[in-house]
Parts: sequence; structure tokens; C-alpha cells
Amino acid sequence: MDAPAQTAPTPTGRRRRLGAADWIGLGFLVVLLVGGLTWSKWLPYWDRAWTLSETSVWDGSSLFAVAGDAMSLTGAWDFTLAYFLAVWKALVVALLVAAAIDALVPRDWLLRVMNRRHTATQSLVGATLSLPSMMCTCCAAPVAAGLRVSGVTRSAALAYWVGNPLLNPAVLIFLALVLPWQYVGTRIGIGLLIAVGASALIGTWLAGRVKDVPTSAVSEPVRLSSMPLRYLRSLSRFALVLIPEHLALVFVIGLVAPWLTGLYGLESQLGALAIIVAACVGTLLVIPTGGEIPIIITLLAAGVGAGTTGALLIALPALSIPSMVMVGKAMGWKATLAMGLAVMIGSMLAGLGLLALT
Repeated sequence: MDAPAQTAPTPTGRRRRLGAADWIGLGFLVVLLVGGLTWSKWLPYWDRAWTLSETSVWDGSSLFAVAGDAMSLTGAWDFTLAYFLAVWKALVVALLVAAAIDALVPRDWLLRVMNRRHTATQSLVGATLSLPSMMCTCCAAPVAAGLRVSGVTRSAALAYWVGNPLLNPAVLIFLALVLPWQYVGTRIGIGLLIAVGASALIGTWLAGRVKDVPTSAVSEPVRLSSMPLRYLRSLSRFALVLIPEHLALVFVIGLVAPWLTGLYGLESQLGALAIIVAACVGTLLVIPTGGEIPIIITLLAAGVGAGTTGALLIALPALSIPSMVMVGKAMGWKATLAMGLAVMIGSMLAGLGLLALT
């Protein structure tokens, strides 16, 4: 049975009517979402999709190539810089949105939107709301953490977090333009299984073990005069904690990134076990939005099979060590690690599924 969601009632137990400050906060969030996503995501992806429709050629190389062929501090720094240049716009928007959700959006309204009665419905709402933002897992992490701190249930917050990279409509279009249809079908099927199914299962599993709604998730009116200070305080907290943590962990990933080159000859040595290795390693590595596409294209050209590339199709974008650390405290480490395991299993299923389809 699905567990009913807990909500944060007003002191009177009734829904509080939205005041002027609440509407201003919601309006500010909408402006940030529409303006920020247009600048950082929608227009750049439209241009890339238009180019791909004419050429069917991905004009870029694997980000891991920047790190070099052997572990080195220079390679790790180059990787970190290349990654930051690829994601900085989306990361800025994510921090601005996360702070707005935390400081300005009326929490009882947010909970009514996302905290539905059953965990399956919660995860469906979270996955649906992730579609227009189209962020990579690390850029989605601040927003997911902000949702969770505001009282959104684990199922909904987890679904939003993993739905961003796995169900990204732009990446699905890119995949359809440069790779066989089996890859697109696998991405959609396994992406839904993880974002909706696994999120709901994790929420149900933890519902009776830990408190699902943080004690800080109370509904209280925000005064108009205090909104700027509240927002700046929240934005500073997110930025000062998450950005250094993010970049430090990306640097560590840059150190071990050359290990990915071992996948070129892994299938000949391990056979089907290479799918398991690819699923586990890919879940830990960090890439920008769409970064899995040039990696898969390169591996296919080198003779790597559908099983390994299918596992990377899910594992690489879905999660990473930096994103799991960024949401771990807000989401709860049990939920975060459980989602990591779900992604690994889903990646293995993707690899086996593509082997059967090709």
C-alpha cells in the first residue's frame, strides 16, 4: 500500500489564503524559471536540435577526453574547468530557483501541488515538473534539495531530481537524431521506471522509518518587507555550501575520469559482466546535460557493444557522486543511496534490453 503524504497544516488546520507577498514570491519564481531556462536551456537546445536535424552529426567530443589518458592534477583541473563552463548557466539558474522555493514560495501551496496522497502520484508529479527544466543531475540537485527542505516528500523530490537528466525532452530529441531508435526507447522506458517507479518505492519504504516531512516545513506568511533579505540569505546559504562542495567533488571525478577509457577493452575481457561495471562506474561519474551522447558515439565507433553503451545511457546522466553529496543531507542518506542503487539496477536493465533489441 502507498503511504499517505504528510503535509504542513496551518495553525488553524485550514488552508491559508495567499496574500500579496505570496503571489509576488510565486511570480518571481515563474520569472526565474521562464527567463532563466530560456537563457540557459531552451534556446541553446533549440539551436542544437536544429543543427542536428540538418547534419545528424554530434559536434563535440567526450568531456572525459579533457582529463587525459592518465590520472593527473592538471587533467583534473582541465576537466573541472571544462565541466564548469558547460554547466555554469544552468547552475546559476538552479541556485536562484532553489533559493526562491526555499524563501519566497508559500510552503502550504507547494505541498498541495506536490505532496499528493500516494507515493506513486507524488513521484509522477515530481517527474512531470522536471520535464521543462531539463537540467543535469548536479544542477537539479539544489532545486531538489530546496524542495525537500520546504517539505516536499521524498518521492516527489527524488522524481524531480532524477527526472531532470533521464527524461530531458531535448536530450531525447538529440538521441533520436544521432543514435538508433532502440536507444531512445530504452532511455524513455528505463527513465520512467527509475523516476516514477523507484522514487515511489523508496518513498513507500522510508515512510514508516523516518519522518517524511522536515520539521522546518511549516506554513507561515512571508512579509513583503522581509522578502529580499530572506531570499539573499537563502541564496547565500545554497551558494556558499553547494558550489565549493560541487567543484571539489568534480575535481576528484576529474582525477579518476581516465578510468573510463578502460571500457574500450572491457567487453572482450569480462563479457556481459562489463554491463555491471559500466552501470556502477557510470553512476558515480559526472557529466553535463547530453554529455553521455558523445561518449556513447565514441564507444560505438570503437566497437563497444550495445550492452555497455546501454548501461552508460542511463548511468552517466542519472546521478553522480557530486549530485548525491549535494542532496544527501536534505533527502536523507538512505533515500539517496537507495536511488543510487536503483540507477545501477536500471542501467543494467538498459544494457540487457539493448542487447536484446539490437
